[in-house]
Amino acid sequence: MKKQLKKLLPRFYGLYFNSLAVISRSAAAEKAFFTFCKIRKGRVLPQQQDFLNSAKKETLEVEDRILQVYHWPGARETVLLLHGWESNTHRWRNLIGYLRKQEFNIVAFDAPGHGYSSGSWLHVPLYTLCVQQMIIRHKPKYLVAHSVGGMTAMYHQYRYPDSPTEKIVTIGAPSEFHEIMDEYQRILKLSDRVMHGLDNYVKQNFGFQIRDFSTSRFAQTNPKKGLLFHDKLDAIAPFHASQKVHASWKGSELVATQGLGHSMHQEEVNLKILDFLNS
Repeated sequence: MKKQLKKLLPRFYGLYFNSLAVISRSAAAEKAFFTFCKIRKGRVLPQQQDFLNSAKKETLEVEDRILQVYHWPGARETVLLLHGWESNTHRWRNLIGYLRKQEFNIVAFDAPGHGYSSGSWLHVPLYTLCVQQMIIRHKPKYLVAHSVGGMTAMYHQYRYPDSPTEKIVTIGAPSEFHEIMDEYQRILKLSDRVMHGLDNYVKQNFGFQIRDFSTSRFAQTNPKKGLLFHDKLDAIAPFHASQKVHASWKGSELVATQGLGHSMHQEEVNLKILDFLNS
């Protein structure tokens, strides 16, 4: 019964937004947008607490959200870690172990609505503002980012080209916002009227239209060195996303894997990240 309800729920949302759009396209668009941005999991689980408690903790307020910040001190350069959608800083546990052995100074935070941070929704422009405040405070030399964190890292560099970071690593990151929204339309069976309203909503609130938000386009002016990991069989973010970014980013290297999945916690990935940071 629960499985059937989960399958039907997107249809109900779609029917509601489509019906509302007949009366008010802008109201339907706003509700559809925040439903898209709603975080449904990613809070800290009991089995994740011990590892996170090994860090020094502080909080940072950004846009009325209280972010949980983690710090594993080290004598070397600072690395800022950005997790992905419906995740939290615990996802970096394996990489953090390798970084600590080499005495990197490690900082990370739970994005709004994730882990121990406050909030209930997230989008890339908000995540980017959080990253900027972390960079102002901690001045990381390196960024390592997974999934939507990778998309955020690239957008941040585009928005703040004078950022002090020198190298960026992305893992399984999407590229084209319109592809994500096309899938959202498919799942909910949203009408074109709702999608046009969403396009207008994004333009009015963030200054770009859905098709304008493209990591591959942002990468064209990125002067930093980059390392992109992407699995050819990634079921969450398509492999061609990193191919497009790599083609646009002159200073990047693409590491294509097969069978490592979307999360990429494997030793071979972590060792390649270390080699890149040490080079």
